[in-house]
Amino acid sequence: MSTALAAEKPVALIIAQGGLGDQSYNDLAYAGFKKAVAEAKLEGKPVESKDVVAQAADILRRASDAGFGLVVDLEYSHGDALATVAKDYAGTDYVILNQVKPGANVASVLFQEQEGSYLAGALAALVATDTSVKGMNGKPIIGVIGGTKSVGIDKFIVGYIQGARDMNPKVEVKVAYSNNFGDPAIGLQMAKAMYDGGANVVYQVAGGTGLGVIQAAKETGHYAIGVDTDQDGVAPGAVLTSMIKRTDVAVETVVKDYAAGKFPGGKTVTLGLAEDGVGLSPMKYTHDLIPAATLTKIESVKKDILSGKIKVWNVVDQGYPDFFK
Repeated sequence: MSTALAAEKPVALIIAQGGLGDQSYNDLAYAGFKKAVAEAKLEGKPVESKDVVAQAADILRRASDAGFGLVVDLEYSHGDALATVAKDYAGTDYVILNQVKPGANVASVLFQEQEGSYLAGALAALVATDTSVKGMNGKPIIGVIGGTKSVGIDKFIVGYIQGARDMNPKVEVKVAYSNNFGDPAIGLQMAKAMYDGGANVVYQVAGGTGLGVIQAAKETGHYAIGVDTDQDGVAPGAVLTSMIKRTDVAVETVVKDYAAGKFPGGKTVTLGLAEDGVGLSPMKYTHDLIPAATLTKIESVKKDILSGKIKVWNVVDQGYPDFFK
């Protein structure tokens, strides 16, 4: 689409499960969207639905019929519907995150979440057995709570488990799924059960539900690990680190490319550790609580991933490993 045509058409951002206000995936992506829209002088609108999964095709067709020139979709379950709808609206550009879908007017954005999650797992395993760290019982037990049992979520979880096991082969990683992304009460209950079962650190990969995991860490004197955005400040001192996924950068980039007439249709944009697309937070509130040797080890692990010395498992490309049952 030419720059002139692009500038005349508004752009839409379809919000995923959990909605705006999740202090995580949706909010971070929306921040990048707003920034790009303002700088490119475009009209932009977020699109929310109470039944975003079931209404996939309807939501996409309504946005396309409403005259949006670009539709950025954050909802993972919309992948197949988006690929189908895009065929019927050749004059509209589409972006799908976290998967690859075909179409000359479809741009796909992938994150190497497994790389950042590997670092989170490595840190969690090292801290869990260190009784010099406040609240740790010394047992090699950690946990992770995913929003749904799906390849998109398991990409995080498998990377986390691999990182933990590489640091300590004897580590036990408790895995559970909340089956939603917008209920902090369920996250609180599930995380407390994990902490009661001996877990020292619990990683949340459950959007708004994960806010309950962080609350549980705060209430029980343990650690949570945040996801997508820097959630360390949600409960200062109770969040060990956050696995940041720069959806804001991804969304901002594709919207600006669209506005400039350079939309990457038919292409896949990949953001990993090397592109600063994923990584751990600066640990503003916990950095001084973690032994220097542990932080040095995590930096060393990061370098080994970047150099290719450590190969992090990717369930999207490789299926499920034997260590994940």
